[in-house]
Amino acid sequence: MTATTTSVDESEQLGPRPAPLSRKARALRALVPAAAAALSGVLLYISFPPRTLWWLALPAFAVFAWCLHGRGWKAGLGLGYLFGLGFLLPLLVWTGVEVGPGPWLALAAIEAMFVALVGAGITVVSRLPGSPFWAAALWTAGEAARARVPFSGFPWGKIAFGQADGVFLPLAALGGTPVLGFAVVLCGFGLYEIVRQVRDVRAARVVRRGAAAAALLSVLVPVVGAFAARPLVSDDAEDGTATVAAVQGDVPQAGLAFNAQRRAVLDHHVRETERLADRVKAGKAKQPDFVLWPENSSDIDPFTNPDAHAAIERAVKAIGAPISVGGVVESKDGKLFNEQILWDPKKGPTDTYDKRQIQPFGEYIPLRSVVGFFSSDVGMVRQDFSRGTKPGVFTMAGTKVGLATCYEAAFDWAVRDTVTHGAQLISVPSNNATFDRSEMTYQQLAMSRIRAVEHSRTVTVPVTSGVSAIIMPDGRVSQKTKWFTADSLVEEVPLRSSQTPATRLGVWPEGLLVLIAAGALASAVTGAVRSRRAR
Repeated sequence: MTATTTSVDESEQLGPRPAPLSRKARALRALVPAAAAALSGVLLYISFPPRTLWWLALPAFAVFAWCLHGRGWKAGLGLGYLFGLGFLLPLLVWTGVEVGPGPWLALAAIEAMFVALVGAGITVVSRLPGSPFWAAALWTAGEAARARVPFSGFPWGKIAFGQADGVFLPLAALGGTPVLGFAVVLCGFGLYEIVRQVRDVRAARVVRRGAAAAALLSVLVPVVGAFAARPLVSDDAEDGTATVAAVQGDVPQAGLAFNAQRRAVLDHHVRETERLADRVKAGKAKQPDFVLWPENSSDIDPFTNPDAHAAIERAVKAIGAPISVGGVVESKDGKLFNEQILWDPKKGPTDTYDKRQIQPFGEYIPLRSVVGFFSSDVGMVRQDFSRGTKPGVFTMAGTKVGLATCYEAAFDWAVRDTVTHGAQLISVPSNNATFDRSEMTYQQLAMSRIRAVEHSRTVTVPVTSGVSAIIMPDGRVSQKTKWFTADSLVEEVPLRSSQTPATRLGVWPEGLLVLIAAGALASAVTGAVRSRRAR
């Protein structure tokens, strides 16, 4: 009898049950967050270079947080996938410039799966106190996974790479790209949490002090941390200076036809170096201590081709300084390497660096027989490149120059270990001729700016067809070239040997954030299981 009375009392207090939603209303309720997730992903893309709208990453993650809040993990999986597609489809469109939409769509679809898993995880940890912190840690864990699998990973699109012009940039020197990206995501999720707390206060007129404080700290800590880290950013010349020249020879024709113009490309770089030598003799340019050529500046093996050897020798003697030449070299056992060759004006070729992080489907074809079943384009890569095994640090006119060839600039370890092996300056020789006038070159240039601050080193970016640049240790672009224009950049740059906290800590900040994410996820899942058992 008592139970019946209680049931009636409760039903009277709750009032009449709301009428069930119509099919149209249910569809609309599902469509709104789906559209918001996809559009917030597009907003995140707009925050990336060549645009300087870095701050748009914050509302992008705030809207994404709204989409995920209070939902189940299955909904989080779908909404995360839509957010990932909204971001990655436009960001990676350059991958299909010459080979059609198939590889581009496949790459974006696969990479968005990582974002989907992160979305599912965020819905689980969103029930924990201080949810923005756990959500940001999960995002970092997702980026860590994406940078490692499949096929050695694809870290393009790390949140840090969109922050070269932002206030959070000094955090790169503190903890590298993981800490910089974590701070941006935390701030975005924190903004949503502040809005949610204000809304709840207005609705219930009750202030949850702990939740409000956590929301405010989610925004304040990244901002204050960024300003506190500013003393780590410096362009002081600790080891004196060096005058460096970056040569952009340009190519006869953009696109995949670039590869059929190998001799012409080499001749272009020889010619531009000789022009620079003439400018030096005329007093119009300073004599460089060393010269940096791009990746693929000599796709003709100079060790087996006397004409290529003679052409490079002529350029080196004309400028009177060592040159780092980007070549394609076949070893005695038939292996193919994307190689940087240190060419001395007196001794000739003396040292080499073989690219270690080679590009899947560009420099080698993983699962060739399987992929070949779906696409005949695998035949364009007739022979797979082999990986190098040692860090690249050339001693050029007394300066230790670290080498991270093109695609390697996206990988934390590939740049970091050049500095831990003594590099006073970093060079990122690249070839973007196969991507025409896409945003790829600007995205890669932004990566190099992040690396400059991360390791407090001058970074040079010699590129075949643009945009080549010289970047100061504070991330500032000192000089850059124009698209598809033969040119050379000459500048006296600071040399540095001290290591930032990011360089010294290495993978530890990322590893710690991954462990925090795993712990939060485990705690949330365990709590949910206990709650169900208690019912």
